[in-house]
Amino acid sequence: MALTNAEFEAILSDTSKRIDGDIVWQEDEDHSPCVEFREEVQSSAGWPLFVRGSYNHLIPALSYVLILKTAGRIYGLDLGKDHHNPRCDQVGEKHKHKWIEEFRDKEAYVPDDITAPASELVEVWRQFCAEAKLTHNGDLAAPPPVQGDLFT
Repeated sequence: MALTNAEFEAILSDTSKRIDGDIVWQEDEDHSPCVEFREEVQSSAGWPLFVRGSYNHLIPALSYVLILKTAGRIYGLDLGKDHHNPRCDQVGEKHKHKWIEEFRDKEAYVPDDITAPASELVEVWRQFCAEAKLTHNGDLAAPPPVQGDLFT
């Protein structure tokens, strides 16, 4: 069964959503220049949710994504990557995806509430959590230092 707009709004407005514990960035298992994390989200309603974070220091590009295990990405923030909407309008390098039945997670808009650049991962995380009504009881660690190229 597809996620309805009303169900999405109920999930997003649920203030009991939380992550307990510190979040640590890990190197990408595919050996890309990205670091990433995946954390389960708890809630009183028991939504099957998790958050995924991804950061590429070379671009820089940052994504924080709220994923419903039964539907995929339902809410997300991207910094450092352009987006082309299904209605053929282009959105800039700072945009959010918000579930709507017609386009699922494919429609994006430019948010006013994200003011920090992609390089300020912790501040962007705080801003993302505030709008997503997600409480994080812990710290978001700084990403691991960038490893130099062995052949330069």
